[in-house]
Amino acid sequence: MRAPLLHGFAGSLVLTALVAAPAGSAPAPPQPAEAGGSAVAAKRAAAAGLDWAPCSGDEALPPPVECASVLVPIDYAHPDGKQIKLTVSRVKAKGKPAERQGAFVFNPGGPGASGMFWPMAATLPEWKRVAQAYDFVGYAPRGVGRSAPLSCQDPEQFTKAPTLAPSHPDASYKQERIARAKAYARGCARGARGALRHYTSLNNARDLDVLRAALGEKKLNFMGASYGTYFGAIYATLFPTHVRRMVFDSAVNPDPKQIWYRNNLDQSLAFERRWADFRAWVAKHDKTYHLGKTPAEVLDSYEKVRAELAHKPAGRKVGPAQLQAAYLQAGYYDDYWPQRAAALSAYLKGDHKPLIEQAAPKPEAAVEEENGNAVYTAVECNDSDSWPSDFKVWDRDNSRLARVAPFETWDNAWMNLPCAYWPAPRQKPVDVRTEPGALPPTLILAAERDAATPYQGSVELHRRLPGSALVTEREAGTHGIGGGANPCINGHMEAYLLEGRTPVRRAACAPHPEPQPKPLGAEQRAAKMPTAP
Repeated sequence: MRAPLLHGFAGSLVLTALVAAPAGSAPAPPQPAEAGGSAVAAKRAAAAGLDWAPCSGDEALPPPVECASVLVPIDYAHPDGKQIKLTVSRVKAKGKPAERQGAFVFNPGGPGASGMFWPMAATLPEWKRVAQAYDFVGYAPRGVGRSAPLSCQDPEQFTKAPTLAPSHPDASYKQERIARAKAYARGCARGARGALRHYTSLNNARDLDVLRAALGEKKLNFMGASYGTYFGAIYATLFPTHVRRMVFDSAVNPDPKQIWYRNNLDQSLAFERRWADFRAWVAKHDKTYHLGKTPAEVLDSYEKVRAELAHKPAGRKVGPAQLQAAYLQAGYYDDYWPQRAAALSAYLKGDHKPLIEQAAPKPEAAVEEENGNAVYTAVECNDSDSWPSDFKVWDRDNSRLARVAPFETWDNAWMNLPCAYWPAPRQKPVDVRTEPGALPPTLILAAERDAATPYQGSVELHRRLPGSALVTEREAGTHGIGGGANPCINGHMEAYLLEGRTPVRRAACAPHPEPQPKPLGAEQRAAKMPTAP
Protein backbone atom coordinates (compact mmCIF):
# COMPACT_ATOMS: atom_id res chain seq x y z
CA MET A 1 0.00 0.00 0.00
CA ARG A 2 1.44 3.34 -0.94
CA ALA A 3 0.57 6.98 -1.17
CA PRO A 4 2.58 10.14 -1.61
CA LEU A 5 3.27 12.31 1.40
CA LEU A 6 3.41 16.05 0.68
CA HIS A 7 1.95 14.67 -2.52
CA GLY A 8 1.35 18.04 -4.10
CA PHE A 9 5.01 18.39 -4.95
CA ALA A 10 6.88 15.16 -4.39
CA GLY A 11 6.13 11.49 -3.93
CA SER A 12 7.05 9.13 -1.13
CA LEU A 13 5.93 6.08 0.71
CA VAL A 14 3.82 6.26 3.77
CA LEU A 15 3.22 3.58 6.26
CA THR A 16 0.40 1.23 5.38
CA ALA A 17 0.60 -2.34 6.47
CA LEU A 18 1.55 -3.00 10.07
CA VAL A 19 2.35 -6.20 12.22
CA ALA A 20 2.45 -8.06 16.13
CA ALA A 21 4.44 -8.82 19.24
CA PRO A 22 2.98 -11.13 21.82
CA ALA A 23 1.09 -9.57 24.69
CA GLY A 24 3.31 -9.35 27.71
CA SER A 25 6.60 -9.76 25.82
CA ALA A 26 9.53 -7.89 27.33
CA PRO A 27 11.48 -6.14 24.56
CA ALA A 28 15.21 -6.67 24.94
CA PRO A 29 17.35 -3.54 25.32
CA PRO A 30 19.78 -2.67 22.53
CA GLN A 31 22.98 -4.68 22.69
CA PRO A 32 25.91 -2.85 24.35
CA ALA A 33 28.12 -3.60 21.35
CA GLU A 34 25.66 -1.83 19.04
CA ALA A 35 25.30 1.12 21.41
CA GLY A 36 29.08 1.46 21.52
CA GLY A 37 29.28 1.10 17.74
CA SER A 38 26.74 3.87 17.32
CA ALA A 39 28.89 6.21 19.44
CA VAL A 40 31.99 5.29 17.43
CA ALA A 41 30.21 5.93 14.12
CA ALA A 42 28.81 9.27 15.30
CA LYS A 43 32.22 10.46 16.52
CA ARG A 44 33.77 9.49 13.19
CA ALA A 45 31.01 11.31 11.26
CA ALA A 46 31.41 14.45 13.36
CA ALA A 47 35.10 14.55 12.52
CA ALA A 48 34.53 13.95 8.80
CA GLY A 49 31.59 16.32 8.34
CA LEU A 50 29.76 16.51 5.01
CA ASP A 51 31.19 17.62 1.67
CA TRP A 52 28.34 19.52 0.03
CA ALA A 53 28.26 19.79 -3.75
CA PRO A 54 25.69 20.19 -6.54
CA CYS A 55 23.41 17.16 -6.67
CA SER A 56 23.95 14.53 -9.34
CA GLY A 57 21.48 14.25 -12.18
CA ASP A 58 20.15 11.02 -10.66
CA GLU A 59 18.68 12.97 -7.75
CA ALA A 60 16.75 15.39 -9.99
CA LEU A 61 17.20 18.16 -7.42
CA PRO A 62 17.89 21.64 -8.83
CA PRO A 63 20.05 24.35 -7.22
CA PRO A 64 20.14 25.69 -4.58
CA VAL A 65 19.72 22.14 -3.24
CA GLU A 66 23.10 20.60 -2.38
CA CYS A 67 23.94 16.94 -1.85
CA ALA A 68 26.44 14.93 0.17
CA SER A 69 26.83 11.45 1.66
CA VAL A 70 27.50 10.07 5.11
CA LEU A 71 29.06 6.73 5.98
CA VAL A 72 27.30 4.40 8.42
CA PRO A 73 28.23 0.83 9.40
CA ILE A 74 25.96 -1.85 8.03
CA ASP A 75 26.30 -3.57 11.45
CA TYR A 76 26.65 -1.32 14.50
CA ALA A 77 28.08 -4.22 16.50
CA HIS A 78 31.08 -3.94 14.15
CA PRO A 79 31.49 -0.20 13.47
CA ASP A 80 34.83 -0.73 11.70
CA GLY A 81 33.34 -3.31 9.35
CA LYS A 82 31.50 -2.76 6.09
CA GLN A 83 30.23 0.81 5.59
CA ILE A 84 27.43 2.08 3.35
CA LYS A 85 26.78 5.60 2.07
CA LEU A 86 23.53 7.40 2.79
CA THR A 87 22.72 10.24 0.40
CA VAL A 88 21.85 13.59 2.00
CA SER A 89 20.32 16.81 0.62
CA ARG A 90 20.15 20.35 1.96
CA VAL A 91 18.93 23.88 1.40
CA LYS A 92 20.45 26.44 3.75
CA ALA A 93 18.31 28.60 6.01
CA LYS A 94 17.09 31.67 4.16
CA GLY A 95 17.21 34.09 7.10
CA LYS A 96 20.04 36.08 8.63
CA PRO A 97 22.80 34.15 10.46
CA ALA A 98 21.41 35.34 13.80
CA GLU A 99 18.04 33.73 12.96
CA ARG A 100 19.47 30.27 12.24
CA GLN A 101 18.43 27.50 14.65
CA GLY A 102 20.25 24.60 13.03
CA ALA A 103 19.44 21.77 10.66
CA PHE A 104 15.88 20.45 10.40
CA VAL A 105 15.88 16.81 9.26
CA PHE A 106 12.75 15.21 7.80
CA ASN A 107 11.72 11.62 7.11
CA PRO A 108 8.47 11.04 5.19
CA GLY A 109 7.75 7.49 6.32
CA GLY A 110 7.54 4.14 4.67
CA PRO A 111 9.64 2.27 5.64
CA GLY A 112 11.20 2.74 2.25
CA ALA A 113 10.56 6.42 1.57
CA SER A 114 13.26 8.84 0.52
CA GLY A 115 13.35 12.32 2.02
CA MET A 116 15.79 13.65 -0.55
CA PHE A 117 13.06 15.93 -1.94
CA TRP A 118 12.52 17.61 1.44
CA PRO A 119 14.69 20.73 0.86
CA MET A 120 12.35 21.75 -1.95
CA ALA A 121 9.62 22.24 0.67
CA ALA A 122 11.49 25.35 1.79
CA THR A 123 9.99 27.18 -1.20
CA LEU A 124 6.38 26.43 -0.19
CA PRO A 125 4.39 29.20 1.54
CA GLU A 126 3.43 26.90 4.41
CA TRP A 127 7.10 26.41 5.31
CA LYS A 128 8.40 29.92 4.63
CA ARG A 129 8.86 31.03 8.26
CA VAL A 130 10.46 27.75 9.33
CA ALA A 131 12.80 27.87 6.31
CA GLN A 132 14.08 31.26 7.50
CA ALA A 133 15.45 29.66 10.65
CA TYR A 134 16.49 26.16 9.62
CA ASP A 135 18.53 24.38 7.00
CA PHE A 136 16.12 21.88 5.45
CA VAL A 137 17.91 18.50 5.38
CA GLY A 138 16.59 15.36 3.70
CA TYR A 139 18.16 11.96 3.22
CA ALA A 140 17.54 8.49 1.85
CA PRO A 141 17.61 5.88 4.65
CA ARG A 142 19.64 2.70 4.32
CA GLY A 143 18.51 0.61 1.38
CA VAL A 144 16.52 3.44 -0.22
CA GLY A 145 17.23 5.22 -3.50
CA ARG A 146 20.98 5.53 -3.90
CA SER A 147 21.72 4.68 -0.25
CA ALA A 148 22.97 1.12 -0.94
CA PRO A 149 19.63 0.21 -2.56
CA LEU A 150 17.89 -3.06 -1.70
CA SER A 151 15.91 -5.04 -4.27
CA CYS A 152 13.85 -8.21 -3.78
CA GLN A 153 12.27 -8.71 -7.20
CA ASP A 154 12.53 -7.72 -10.85
CA PRO A 155 10.83 -4.28 -10.96
CA GLU A 156 8.87 -5.22 -14.09
CA GLN A 157 7.41 -8.22 -12.29
CA PHE A 158 6.67 -6.16 -9.19
CA THR A 159 4.63 -3.61 -11.17
CA LYS A 160 3.07 -6.14 -13.53
CA ALA A 161 -0.48 -5.21 -14.50
CA PRO A 162 -3.37 -5.77 -14.77
CA THR A 163 -3.90 -7.91 -11.68
CA LEU A 164 -6.78 -9.07 -9.52
CA ALA A 165 -7.55 -8.05 -5.92
CA PRO A 166 -10.43 -10.14 -4.60
CA SER A 167 -12.00 -8.80 -1.41
CA HIS A 168 -12.87 -12.35 -0.36
CA PRO A 169 -10.23 -14.59 -1.98
CA ASP A 170 -10.84 -18.29 -2.52
CA ALA A 171 -8.50 -21.10 -1.46
CA SER A 172 -6.76 -21.26 -4.83
CA TYR A 173 -5.94 -17.55 -4.83
CA LYS A 174 -4.63 -17.77 -1.27
CA GLN A 175 -2.25 -20.58 -2.23
CA GLU A 176 -1.01 -18.49 -5.14
CA ARG A 177 -0.28 -15.55 -2.81
CA ILE A 178 1.48 -17.81 -0.30
CA ALA A 179 3.81 -19.00 -3.07
CA ARG A 180 4.47 -15.42 -4.14
CA ALA A 181 5.19 -14.34 -0.57
CA LYS A 182 7.70 -17.16 -0.08
CA ALA A 183 9.43 -16.30 -3.36
CA TYR A 184 9.56 -12.61 -2.42
CA ALA A 185 11.14 -13.39 0.96
CA ARG A 186 13.80 -15.51 -0.76
CA GLY A 187 14.41 -12.68 -3.23
CA CYS A 188 15.03 -10.25 -0.38
CA ALA A 189 17.65 -12.59 1.08
CA ARG A 190 19.41 -12.78 -2.29
CA GLY A 191 19.24 -9.05 -2.85
CA ALA A 192 20.61 -8.16 0.57
CA ARG A 193 23.71 -10.35 0.13
CA GLY A 194 24.02 -11.37 3.74
CA ALA A 195 22.92 -8.03 5.22
CA LEU A 196 19.17 -8.60 5.39
CA ARG A 197 18.91 -8.59 9.19
CA HIS A 198 20.47 -5.11 9.41
CA TYR A 199 17.46 -3.30 7.87
CA THR A 200 15.68 -2.35 11.10
CA SER A 201 14.05 0.62 12.78
CA LEU A 202 16.74 0.47 15.46
CA ASN A 203 19.42 0.92 12.82
CA ASN A 204 17.42 3.69 11.15
CA ALA A 205 17.46 5.52 14.51
CA ARG A 206 21.21 4.95 14.89
CA ASP A 207 21.80 6.17 11.33
CA LEU A 208 19.86 9.32 12.19
CA ASP A 209 22.23 10.01 15.07
CA VAL A 210 25.24 9.56 12.80
CA LEU A 211 23.67 12.06 10.39
CA ARG A 212 23.12 14.50 13.26
CA ALA A 213 26.82 14.27 14.13
CA ALA A 214 27.91 14.65 10.48
CA LEU A 215 25.80 17.82 10.23
CA GLY A 216 27.77 19.26 13.15
CA GLU A 217 24.66 19.44 15.34
CA LYS A 218 24.98 18.69 19.06
CA LYS A 219 21.20 18.21 19.25
CA LEU A 220 18.74 17.04 16.62
CA ASN A 221 15.80 18.93 15.12
CA PHE A 222 13.66 16.28 13.43
CA MET A 223 10.23 15.78 11.92
CA GLY A 224 9.00 12.29 11.12
CA ALA A 225 5.73 11.55 9.36
CA SER A 226 3.93 8.18 9.48
CA TYR A 227 6.62 5.48 9.89
CA GLY A 228 9.09 8.32 10.49
CA THR A 229 7.37 8.85 13.83
CA TYR A 230 8.18 5.29 14.88
CA PHE A 231 11.92 5.32 14.43
CA GLY A 232 11.91 8.95 15.58
CA ALA A 233 10.36 7.69 18.82
CA ILE A 234 13.02 4.98 19.00
CA TYR A 235 15.61 7.73 18.57
CA ALA A 236 14.07 9.63 21.49
CA THR A 237 14.23 6.43 23.55
CA LEU A 238 17.89 5.74 22.70
CA PHE A 239 19.22 9.31 22.57
CA PRO A 240 16.97 11.59 24.67
CA THR A 241 19.82 13.99 25.46
CA HIS A 242 20.49 14.44 21.72
CA VAL A 243 17.02 15.88 21.02
CA ARG A 244 16.30 19.61 20.64
CA ARG A 245 12.98 19.73 18.76
CA MET A 246 11.02 16.72 17.49
CA VAL A 247 7.70 16.70 15.61
CA PHE A 248 5.74 13.45 15.21
CA ASP A 249 3.19 13.82 12.38
CA SER A 250 0.53 11.07 12.10
CA ALA A 251 2.05 8.66 14.57
CA VAL A 252 2.36 4.90 14.39
CA ASN A 253 1.11 3.18 17.52
CA PRO A 254 4.44 2.30 19.22
CA ASP A 255 3.04 -0.21 21.73
CA PRO A 256 5.22 -3.35 21.32
CA LYS A 257 2.04 -5.46 21.19
CA GLN A 258 1.05 -3.54 18.05
CA ILE A 259 4.33 -3.80 16.14
CA TRP A 260 3.37 -4.74 13.53
CA TYR A 261 0.60 -7.31 12.96
CA ARG A 262 -2.10 -5.75 15.13
CA ASN A 263 -1.45 -2.30 13.72
CA ASN A 264 -2.04 -3.88 10.32
CA LEU A 265 -5.50 -5.06 11.31
CA ASP A 266 -6.36 -1.74 12.96
CA GLN A 267 -5.31 0.08 9.83
CA SER A 268 -7.51 -1.96 7.52
CA LEU A 269 -10.50 -1.23 9.73
CA ALA A 270 -9.66 2.50 9.74
CA PHE A 271 -9.42 2.56 5.95
CA GLU A 272 -12.92 1.14 5.72
CA ARG A 273 -14.21 4.12 7.73
CA ARG A 274 -12.31 6.57 5.55
CA TRP A 275 -13.54 4.85 2.38
CA ALA A 276 -17.04 5.45 3.72
CA ASP A 277 -16.20 9.14 4.24
CA PHE A 278 -15.20 9.41 0.58
CA ARG A 279 -18.39 7.73 -0.62
CA ALA A 280 -20.52 9.99 1.58
CA TRP A 281 -18.84 13.03 0.03
CA VAL A 282 -19.42 11.71 -3.51
CA ALA A 283 -23.09 11.04 -2.70
CA LYS A 284 -23.45 14.58 -1.37
CA HIS A 285 -22.29 15.83 -4.77
CA ASP A 286 -24.35 13.52 -6.93
CA LYS A 287 -25.39 16.43 -9.15
CA THR A 288 -21.76 16.66 -10.26
CA TYR A 289 -20.75 12.99 -10.45
CA HIS A 290 -24.02 11.02 -10.86
CA LEU A 291 -22.56 8.03 -9.00
CA GLY A 292 -25.38 7.70 -6.48
CA LYS A 293 -27.28 9.72 -3.93
CA THR A 294 -26.23 7.53 -1.00
CA PRO A 295 -22.88 5.98 0.03
CA ALA A 296 -24.34 2.55 -0.76
CA GLU A 297 -25.25 3.62 -4.30
CA VAL A 298 -21.74 5.06 -4.80
CA LEU A 299 -20.33 1.71 -3.68
CA ASP A 300 -22.53 -0.02 -6.25
CA SER A 301 -21.05 2.24 -8.95
CA TYR A 302 -17.52 1.42 -7.80
CA GLU A 303 -18.23 -2.32 -7.70
CA LYS A 304 -19.71 -2.15 -11.20
CA VAL A 305 -16.44 -0.66 -12.49
CA ARG A 306 -14.44 -3.21 -10.51
CA ALA A 307 -16.39 -6.08 -12.08
CA GLU A 308 -15.95 -4.70 -15.58
CA LEU A 309 -12.20 -4.30 -15.07
CA ALA A 310 -11.92 -7.91 -13.93
CA HIS A 311 -13.52 -8.94 -17.24
CA LYS A 312 -11.80 -6.35 -19.45
CA PRO A 313 -8.92 -4.28 -18.00
CA ALA A 314 -8.91 -0.63 -19.02
CA GLY A 315 -6.22 0.06 -21.58
CA ARG A 316 -4.91 -3.45 -20.85
CA LYS A 317 -3.25 -1.91 -17.77
CA VAL A 318 -5.90 -1.27 -15.13
CA GLY A 319 -7.48 -4.25 -13.42
CA PRO A 320 -9.16 -4.51 -10.02
CA ALA A 321 -5.86 -4.26 -8.12
CA GLN A 322 -4.84 -1.07 -9.91
CA LEU A 323 -8.32 0.37 -9.31
CA GLN A 324 -8.11 -0.42 -5.60
CA ALA A 325 -4.62 1.10 -5.28
CA ALA A 326 -5.76 4.32 -6.95
CA TYR A 327 -8.84 4.66 -4.75
CA LEU A 328 -6.87 3.82 -1.65
CA GLN A 329 -5.22 7.21 -2.23
CA ALA A 330 -8.58 8.78 -1.40
CA GLY A 331 -8.26 7.23 2.03
CA TYR A 332 -5.01 9.09 2.60
CA TYR A 333 -5.87 12.51 1.21
CA ASP A 334 -9.22 14.13 0.63
CA ASP A 335 -7.82 16.40 -2.07
CA TYR A 336 -7.83 13.28 -4.27
CA TRP A 337 -11.60 13.02 -3.91
CA PRO A 338 -12.67 15.25 -6.84
CA GLN A 339 -10.40 13.64 -9.43
CA ARG A 340 -11.13 10.09 -8.29
CA ALA A 341 -14.89 10.69 -8.33
CA ALA A 342 -14.65 12.31 -11.74
CA ALA A 343 -12.63 9.40 -13.17
CA LEU A 344 -15.18 6.87 -11.93
CA SER A 345 -18.00 8.94 -13.39
CA ALA A 346 -16.25 9.26 -16.73
CA TYR A 347 -15.59 5.52 -16.91
CA LEU A 348 -19.25 4.71 -16.47
CA LYS A 349 -20.05 7.13 -19.28
CA GLY A 350 -17.64 5.33 -21.62
CA ASP A 351 -14.53 7.51 -21.20
CA HIS A 352 -11.81 5.25 -19.78
CA LYS A 353 -8.88 7.60 -20.27
CA PRO A 354 -9.05 9.47 -16.92
CA LEU A 355 -9.08 6.22 -14.96
CA ILE A 356 -6.17 4.83 -16.97
CA GLU A 357 -4.17 8.00 -16.38
CA GLN A 358 -4.83 7.90 -12.65
CA ALA A 359 -4.50 4.16 -12.00
CA ALA A 360 -2.17 2.58 -14.56
CA PRO A 361 1.37 1.73 -13.40
CA LYS A 362 4.09 4.12 -14.56
CA PRO A 363 6.98 2.11 -16.07
CA GLU A 364 9.44 4.91 -15.31
CA ALA A 365 8.68 4.52 -11.59
CA ALA A 366 9.01 0.71 -11.45
CA VAL A 367 12.55 0.60 -10.03
CA GLU A 368 11.74 3.17 -7.37
CA GLU A 369 8.51 1.43 -6.37
CA GLU A 370 10.11 -2.00 -6.10
CA ASN A 371 12.99 -0.58 -4.06
CA GLY A 372 10.61 1.13 -1.66
CA ASN A 373 8.61 -2.05 -1.17
CA ALA A 374 11.78 -4.08 -0.60
CA VAL A 375 12.94 -1.79 2.21
CA TYR A 376 9.43 -1.63 3.65
CA THR A 377 9.27 -5.40 3.83
CA ALA A 378 12.77 -5.89 5.23
CA VAL A 379 12.38 -3.34 8.01
CA GLU A 380 8.94 -4.42 9.12
CA CYS A 381 9.73 -8.15 9.01
CA ASN A 382 12.95 -7.64 10.96
CA ASP A 383 11.34 -5.36 13.55
CA SER A 384 9.13 -8.03 15.15
CA ASP A 385 9.78 -11.60 16.23
CA SER A 386 6.06 -12.29 16.43
CA TRP A 387 4.80 -12.33 12.88
CA PRO A 388 2.46 -15.33 12.65
CA SER A 389 4.33 -18.08 10.80
CA ASP A 390 1.20 -20.17 10.26
CA PHE A 391 -1.00 -18.91 7.42
CA LYS A 392 -4.02 -20.22 9.30
CA VAL A 393 -3.65 -17.28 11.69
CA TRP A 394 -3.54 -14.77 8.84
CA ASP A 395 -6.49 -16.49 7.17
CA ARG A 396 -8.59 -16.47 10.34
CA ASP A 397 -7.89 -12.85 11.29
CA ASN A 398 -8.19 -11.33 7.83
CA SER A 399 -11.23 -13.37 6.82
CA ARG A 400 -13.06 -12.12 9.91
CA LEU A 401 -11.98 -8.54 9.32
CA ALA A 402 -12.86 -8.62 5.62
CA ARG A 403 -16.51 -9.26 6.52
CA VAL A 404 -16.76 -5.74 7.93
CA ALA A 405 -13.79 -4.05 6.23
CA PRO A 406 -13.35 -5.55 2.75
CA PHE A 407 -11.84 -2.52 1.03
CA GLU A 408 -8.19 -2.91 2.09
CA THR A 409 -7.95 -5.96 4.34
CA TRP A 410 -6.64 -8.67 2.05
CA ASP A 411 -4.49 -6.38 -0.07
CA ASN A 412 -2.85 -5.22 3.16
CA ALA A 413 -2.31 -8.82 4.27
CA TRP A 414 -0.69 -9.86 0.99
CA MET A 415 1.76 -7.00 1.21
CA ASN A 416 3.00 -8.22 4.60
CA LEU A 417 2.76 -11.97 4.08
CA PRO A 418 6.49 -12.39 3.22
CA CYS A 419 7.10 -11.78 6.94
CA ALA A 420 5.50 -15.15 7.70
CA TYR A 421 8.35 -16.84 5.79
CA TRP A 422 11.16 -14.41 6.60
CA PRO A 423 14.66 -15.92 6.29
CA ALA A 424 16.49 -13.47 8.60
CA PRO A 425 16.58 -13.35 12.42
CA ARG A 426 13.95 -11.03 13.87
CA GLN A 427 14.07 -8.89 17.01
CA LYS A 428 11.67 -8.00 19.79
CA PRO A 429 10.00 -4.62 19.23
CA VAL A 430 11.56 -1.69 21.06
CA ASP A 431 9.76 -0.53 24.20
CA VAL A 432 9.41 3.12 23.20
CA ARG A 433 9.25 5.37 26.26
CA THR A 434 11.20 8.04 28.16
CA GLU A 435 11.34 8.97 31.82
CA PRO A 436 9.73 12.27 32.92
CA GLY A 437 12.17 15.11 32.33
CA ALA A 438 14.56 13.04 30.23
CA LEU A 439 13.31 14.41 26.89
CA PRO A 440 12.67 18.04 25.92
CA PRO A 441 9.06 18.88 25.00
CA THR A 442 7.99 17.26 21.73
CA LEU A 443 5.00 17.86 19.46
CA ILE A 444 2.59 15.25 18.11
CA LEU A 445 0.20 16.13 15.25
CA ALA A 446 -2.74 13.89 14.41
CA ALA A 447 -5.92 13.85 12.34
CA GLU A 448 -8.83 12.23 14.17
CA ARG A 449 -9.95 10.09 11.19
CA ASP A 450 -6.51 9.24 9.79
CA ALA A 451 -6.71 5.77 8.25
CA ALA A 452 -3.05 4.97 7.60
CA THR A 453 -2.03 5.61 11.22
CA PRO A 454 -5.22 5.49 13.30
CA TYR A 455 -5.58 8.21 15.92
CA GLN A 456 -5.06 5.91 18.90
CA GLY A 457 -1.42 5.60 17.87
CA SER A 458 -0.82 9.29 18.51
CA VAL A 459 -2.57 9.03 21.87
CA GLU A 460 -0.35 6.09 22.82
CA LEU A 461 2.83 7.90 21.76
CA HIS A 462 1.72 10.94 23.77
CA ARG A 463 1.35 8.68 26.81
CA ARG A 464 4.80 7.17 26.37
CA LEU A 465 6.67 10.49 25.96
CA PRO A 466 6.11 12.55 29.12
CA GLY A 467 6.13 16.26 28.37
CA SER A 468 4.87 15.79 24.82
CA ALA A 469 1.94 17.83 23.46
CA LEU A 470 -0.76 16.38 21.20
CA VAL A 471 -2.51 18.62 18.66
CA THR A 472 -5.55 17.04 17.00
CA GLU A 473 -7.32 18.03 13.80
CA ARG A 474 -10.89 17.10 14.63
CA GLU A 475 -13.16 15.22 12.18
CA ALA A 476 -10.45 15.14 9.51
CA GLY A 477 -8.61 12.24 7.93
CA THR A 478 -5.63 13.53 5.98
CA HIS A 479 -2.43 11.56 6.60
CA GLY A 480 0.46 13.91 7.29
CA ILE A 481 -0.94 17.29 8.35
CA GLY A 482 2.10 19.41 9.20
CA GLY A 483 2.59 22.11 6.57
CA GLY A 484 -0.77 21.22 5.03
CA ALA A 485 -4.12 22.93 4.57
CA ASN A 486 -4.93 23.74 8.20
CA PRO A 487 -3.54 27.09 9.48
CA CYS A 488 -4.31 26.11 13.07
CA ILE A 489 -2.11 23.01 12.84
CA ASN A 490 0.64 24.97 11.12
CA GLY A 491 0.46 27.67 13.77
CA HIS A 492 1.11 25.17 16.55
CA MET A 493 3.97 23.64 14.56
CA GLU A 494 5.61 27.00 13.87
CA ALA A 495 5.30 28.09 17.50
CA TYR A 496 7.09 24.93 18.53
CA LEU A 497 9.83 24.92 15.89
CA LEU A 498 10.57 28.64 16.07
CA GLU A 499 9.94 29.39 19.74
CA GLY A 500 9.81 26.04 21.51
CA ARG A 501 6.21 26.65 22.63
CA THR A 502 3.71 23.80 22.90
CA PRO A 503 0.23 23.45 24.38
CA VAL A 504 0.33 22.31 28.00
CA ARG A 505 -0.76 18.79 27.02
CA ARG A 506 -3.41 18.76 24.31
CA ALA A 507 -5.02 21.13 21.85
CA ALA A 508 -7.59 20.76 19.08
CA CYS A 509 -8.07 22.40 15.69
CA ALA A 510 -11.24 22.54 13.61
CA PRO A 511 -11.00 20.49 10.39
CA HIS A 512 -9.78 22.01 7.17
CA PRO A 513 -12.57 22.54 4.60
CA GLU A 514 -13.73 19.59 2.53
CA PRO A 515 -12.70 19.69 -1.13
CA GLN A 516 -15.08 21.25 -3.61
CA PRO A 517 -16.54 19.02 -6.33
CA LYS A 518 -15.03 19.47 -9.78
CA PRO A 519 -16.18 17.89 -13.02
CA LEU A 520 -13.36 16.27 -14.93
CA GLY A 521 -11.79 19.09 -16.92
CA ALA A 522 -8.76 19.36 -19.14
CA GLU A 523 -6.44 19.94 -16.19
CA GLN A 524 -7.67 16.81 -14.39
CA ARG A 525 -7.46 14.67 -17.52
CA ALA A 526 -3.88 15.75 -18.05
CA ALA A 527 -2.88 15.19 -14.43
CA LYS A 528 -0.76 12.19 -13.63
CA MET A 529 -1.09 10.38 -10.33
CA PRO A 530 2.06 11.10 -8.28
CA THR A 531 4.28 8.07 -7.98
CA ALA A 532 5.78 6.71 -4.80
CA PRO A 533 8.99 4.86 -4.20
